[in-house]
Amino acid sequence: NKSLMELFGMLNGELDKVTHALDRSMQVSLFVDCRFGSFSSNRLEEEGLKSFLLDAIDTVRTLEPDPARNLPDPARTVKDALSGQELGLYDPAYEGLTSEKRREFAFSSSVWARKAKLEKGFTVISEEGEYSDSLFDSVVMDSNGLYARHTESSFEIGYEVTVEDPDGNRYASYWWDATPRLQDILPSLITCSGKAVERAAAQIGPKDHPGGKCTVVVDSECASKFLTPVLNALGGYAVQQKNSFLLDKAGQQVFPERLTILDCPRSQGETGSRLYDSEGVATREFPIIDKGVITRYFINTYIAGKTGMEPTIEDATRPKVMPFGGCKTREDLMRKVGSGILITGFNGGNSNTSTGDFSYGIEGFAFEDGRITHPVREMLVTGNFIDLWNNLVATADDARRCMSKLIPTLAFANIDCNA
Repeated sequence: NKSLMELFGMLNGELDKVTHALDRSMQVSLFVDCRFGSFSSNRLEEEGLKSFLLDAIDTVRTLEPDPARNLPDPARTVKDALSGQELGLYDPAYEGLTSEKRREFAFSSSVWARKAKLEKGFTVISEEGEYSDSLFDSVVMDSNGLYARHTESSFEIGYEVTVEDPDGNRYASYWWDATPRLQDILPSLITCSGKAVERAAAQIGPKDHPGGKCTVVVDSECASKFLTPVLNALGGYAVQQKNSFLLDKAGQQVFPERLTILDCPRSQGETGSRLYDSEGVATREFPIIDKGVITRYFINTYIAGKTGMEPTIEDATRPKVMPFGGCKTREDLMRKVGSGILITGFNGGNSNTSTGDFSYGIEGFAFEDGRITHPVREMLVTGNFIDLWNNLVATADDARRCMSKLIPTLAFANIDCNA
């Protein structure tokens, strides 16, 4: 692996830090006499590597045998990742960036100098943000003939802002964006901090809201909180350890027919796309959940050896919740469902991987007739993930492309929201 990152950090309208980070490392997985070990080093001189590998082999020989450890079948490994640029994730414009240009990007993102124009009933008391760009390049090889390369550039902007109302109450929020292509980040450089200000100011004047069963709309920015535990429950390690609330559910209709989740790992030019997993096994598009039916678990070579299950891929690469219900935006979805709670963030809480039960603190807004009425505070949403997803009534079509999971704004009915 090789990575290079340049970062320019801003604090209250001034350049606060500049970071340059270059890293090279090698990870080696060794299968020695039915034993297995994984080692890494950032000392890549040839003579040092020879000594490193010989010592690693000696170390593996001291471990207990584990016959389930093996390389993936060569028939399953990727064959079309030779240059690293097949997915269009590397932007040559990266090479033309200078320190002066990066500094310009960082300053153009800040609203501190013009914050007075934004302050209507509040004061912006702090603004912290970062512009960064990076290059990542990796090569995976094994002794069965695998050769695979992945090259990706990334351009990112992120800001966090704190505002204060006339009574001295403070509210904070953030906004961010990321993309593999320089041209696509330029609009966000202008709007990012202003968006964070809007999100922070919108929280002013929260009110208590009665608890009970209600309709919940979950913003696309934070909806992964409800999907990630489902994907984790389909993971091979959770299944093998019998620590999954979806154990023995493959092939069954667990969720409503209106729910389909695709894995879209080969999406051209989109952050998170990959042609292969960490073992070098080729990815492909397939339904993780097809009209409510769980199609398979994520089983790598090791778990397949431990359980006798058929190997698949080690994890969901770029899962996408397929939109349904005819709504394009979050506002469309709120109008469709009428009244309820809009969740825009989570504050702590936990979930049980074995049962699927969850309890999360939330922040957001009450809405009536599709229109936000006021921020809410100190509310808790509780339930079970299987029940939750069976109460899915509609989605928007607004998944953020900068996120690794393509999840639109979601609407659920009959959810327990406690004051």
